Amino acid sequence: MIDLPFLAGRAVAVMGLGKSGAATAEALMRSGAVVWAWDDNAERRKEAERAHIPLVDLRRQELEAAAMLVLSPGIPHSFPFPHPVAARARAAGLEIVCDLELLWRSRRDATYVGITGTNGKSTTTALIGHILDRAGKRAQTGGNLGTPALSLAPLEAGGIYVIEASSYQLELTPTLTFDIAVLTNISPDHLDRHGGLAGYIAAKQHIFDRQFGRQTAIVGIDDDHAREIHRELVARGDRIVIPISATRPVADGVSAADGQLIDASDDAAQKIADLTAIATLPGRHNWQNAAAAYAAVKAVGVAPAAIAEGLRSFPGLAHRQELIAVLDGVRYVNDSKATNADAAEKALICYDRVYWIAGGRPKEGGIESLRAHFPRVAHAYLIGEAAEAFARTLDGAVPYSISRTLEAAVAAAHTDARQAKPGAVVLLSPACASWDQFANFEARGERFRALVQALPEFRPLRQSAGGAS
Repeated sequence: MIDLPFLAGRAVAVMGLGKSGAATAEALMRSGAVVWAWDDNAERRKEAERAHIPLVDLRRQELEAAAMLVLSPGIPHSFPFPHPVAARARAAGLEIVCDLELLWRSRRDATYVGITGTNGKSTTTALIGHILDRAGKRAQTGGNLGTPALSLAPLEAGGIYVIEASSYQLELTPTLTFDIAVLTNISPDHLDRHGGLAGYIAAKQHIFDRQFGRQTAIVGIDDDHAREIHRELVARGDRIVIPISATRPVADGVSAADGQLIDASDDAAQKIADLTAIATLPGRHNWQNAAAAYAAVKAVGVAPAAIAEGLRSFPGLAHRQELIAVLDGVRYVNDSKATNADAAEKALICYDRVYWIAGGRPKEGGIESLRAHFPRVAHAYLIGEAAEAFARTLDGAVPYSISRTLEAAVAAAHTDARQAKPGAVVLLSPACASWDQFANFEARGERFRALVQALPEFRPLRQSAGGAS
C-alpha cells in the first residue's frame, strides 16, 4: 500500500467507498491523515464501518477545513450535473482529485506508463504489465484495471507503474504526468458524463498533459478522432510521438497490418512477431493493442526480442474474449467487458457463426452500428433493459429470442449451438453496461463463466504457455 506522508495530520474528504475509495481511505488512515469518508450507498457505509473507516456525512460537513476531496471517478463532478458533495467542495475551494493523482504525488521518482482509450485499454495495460514482468522489470499494474492505485506496492526510481486511466479519472489528475502515455482509440462513449463527444475527447487527451522532452506519446491512428490528436501532438513538437496502426504500415511508428507486428520507429522497418499465431490476441483490435504495448515497453527500454517473447506468453485478459470452454466443438467466449457496440464489434468480427448474448443497460446508439456484422449472427439472445430495443434493431435481419436473464440466454444458446456444431461460438458480448442486473461487468462475466462450467458437458481447458488451448 502507498504511504501518503504529505497528508499526515490533515483532514481529507473521501467521497465514494467502492474498491478505489476504500483503498484510498485505508492509505490515508495509515499515513496519519484525518479521514472524512462517505458513500451514498448504505451497504458500502456498513462495509466501511466494518473496516473501521471513519464516516462523516459529506453532504452536511463543513468542507473548508479539508485539504482536498478525493472523489471516486464514478461520481459525476460536472455532467450531467455535479454530485452535491462535489458541488460543495468546489464552492469551498477544495481541490478535487482521484487516487491516481495521490499515487503520483507520493512516488514521483518512479516511471509512469498510462493507458487510455475507448476500447483496448485494459488488454493493453495487462499486456504491458505482463511483458515488463517477463523482462524482469520492477513493475506494478493497476488503476482502472483491477488493483486500485493506492493498493499498489511502493516503487522508487527504476520502478514502473503501469496505469489504466479512464476518462473519469483523467479529469481528476491536475498534476499527474505520464512518462509514456498511450491512447488506443476513440469512439463515442460516456457522452452524458462529459457533456458530449467534444468533452469526452478532451478528457481522453488529458493523458498527454504536461509531457515534454523525452516523454513519449503513443497514439492509435485508426480512427478519425485519435488521428487528429496525433496530428496535433506532432505539430507541437514538444515530445516524442509514435503512431500505431493495425490497418496499415506507418512511417516512424509501429504497425500490425494483417497481424504482422512491424517496428518502423527507428531507421529501418523490422518484423517483431506474427500476431496471428498468438491465440490470446485474436483479431485486429488485439493487434492494435499489441502494437501499443510494444511501443510502450520499447520506450521503457526493453529489447524487441524480449517484448516478442512476452507477447507470445500473454495468458489473455479475463472478460475480454476469454475462452471459457470448448464443448463438443462449440466455443464459449466471455466478452463481458464489451460494454458498448464498438467493443462488441471487435469480438463479432472474429467469428463466423455466433450465438450472441447481448443486452443490459444500453449505451447511446444501441447496436445499429453493428448491422454490417449481423450475417455472422446465427441467433441473438437478448437480456436486460436493452432487450426490446435490440429486438427492434435485429428484427428481420437476425433471428432472436428475448431471454431477459443471462441464465436463460446461456441455456438457450447452448442448446442451439450444439445442434449447429462445429464452428459455433456462444459469445457473451453485451454491447451494454451491466448495472441493470449486475454490480459490474466482472460480475456479469463471472456469472457467465459459472453457467458454462455448470453445463453437463463441461471439461476444464488445458493450459499452454500461450494461453488456453
